[in-house]
Amino acid sequence: MGVPSSRAANRALVWLGVGAVAFFVVVLLILGWLSGLTGGAKATSPAIDAANRTITLALSQEPPQLNSTLSTDVVSMFVLGHVMEGLLRYDEHNALIPAVAEEWDIRPEGATFRLRPDAVWSDGEPVTAHDFVFAWRLAVDPENAASYAFLFYSIRNGEAINTGKLPPESLGVRAVDDRTLAVEFERPIAYFDKLVSFFAFLPIREDFYRSREGRYAADAVDLLYNGPFTMARWVHGAHVRLEKNEQYWDRDRVRLDAIDLPYITNDSNAHLNLYRDGSIAMVGQSAGLGAESVKQAMNEGWQLSRANDGTVWFVEMNQRPGRLFNNKNLRKALMYASDNTELVYRAMKNPGYSPAKSIFPAWLKGEEGYFRQEYPPPEIKQDLGEARRYLKLALDELGLEKLPPIPFLVDDVVSGVKQAEYFQALFKRTLDIDIVIDAQIFKQRIAKVQNGDFDVASYGWGPDYDDPMTFGDLFASWNPNNHGRYNSPEVD
Repeated sequence: MGVPSSRAANRALVWLGVGAVAFFVVVLLILGWLSGLTGGAKATSPAIDAANRTITLALSQEPPQLNSTLSTDVVSMFVLGHVMEGLLRYDEHNALIPAVAEEWDIRPEGATFRLRPDAVWSDGEPVTAHDFVFAWRLAVDPENAASYAFLFYSIRNGEAINTGKLPPESLGVRAVDDRTLAVEFERPIAYFDKLVSFFAFLPIREDFYRSREGRYAADAVDLLYNGPFTMARWVHGAHVRLEKNEQYWDRDRVRLDAIDLPYITNDSNAHLNLYRDGSIAMVGQSAGLGAESVKQAMNEGWQLSRANDGTVWFVEMNQRPGRLFNNKNLRKALMYASDNTELVYRAMKNPGYSPAKSIFPAWLKGEEGYFRQEYPPPEIKQDLGEARRYLKLALDELGLEKLPPIPFLVDDVVSGVKQAEYFQALFKRTLDIDIVIDAQIFKQRIAKVQNGDFDVASYGWGPDYDDPMTFGDLFASWNPNNHGRYNSPEVD
């Protein structure tokens, strides 16, 4: 996410959003923005109220899940990144810095975190090591069914607990005292400091959690906050308002009194109109903006800020038993029929997008240089002859003369539907395969892929932490985020 200059129009059309690895940075970037405005620049947008220290933005979707042990989406992450804080976080320069933990030591066999004495919950009670122990045990408890439980497998007994072999209390994490958290590793993990900045590792206070009687995080009153803001208002599907948390340990650096989000819509035209009217201070790629939006922004002289958030988009095929795409030759047929260069440059035409050569983004660091240079992916080009050959093999194996119409699951936003329409035309033209577009609201699309209720789906993955493993284990058979259930012993 770019930070607008106070010398410019004080509004920015940001067409690439914040990546998961940097979700704690959002606060600091927005704070720096208002800091610039209050330094003497005149705000030209009603959405930036310097006098009342408030900024107005919009959400593209209703936050689906604010229980940090269960969240998997970037909208919930955006909110959690403002109202909650973990052991460590990223600053505005994407550098890892202290948060609830003021000191830490990571060794091959484990880690120790020393919590700051002034970190408190929004009700004034201290944030303790016990709050992290409870949250992490909850995350690996199989009854909780957390998609990110696998991130805790590097902690002693994490995998055994999550697979039902041991009780949650046997997780290798303990509160030495209220301010000291000790972690035992199952195996050495070089990026554990980066891992604990991710929202799955946020604290939860046990007494409050149990007092909600199954409604934890269901509404604003059902959350306890320890971040820079609290959720003062949450009208589901309509309005979210975040207000400065006066109990936050670093509150003197929080220059905003409120972040108001009175619009929740996935209509990219609505976002643009709100921005044009000055109702919101910025609009981003997450709102479904495309090439025409960027062209319009340039024509109207709006400021464009951009950042590479590392997200990779791909087509996921459901390989569960009994599904058509359990057939490897059918998957290869669609792969050889595809041309991601054509998709990116001719169909989507979004500036800043580039054809993916691998599940690993180009910017990931390796042992000495960049990971993808050290482990170059095989080059696969469109080959319609091979595509048709594999389709014939698949039809013979499936005992079919022609495939039935195949649903293609996407978000019901302009960019999602455009992507599906491209594949619909491509596979009909090249393989005579009929594609039916299944456009769903964000929350429902997530639910369908998690439940395996799809054949083919458009899917995006942003980095959870700054290490190649955040992409490398995505298709491991044991990863719950491997929704298509790809299974390869070699990858495992």
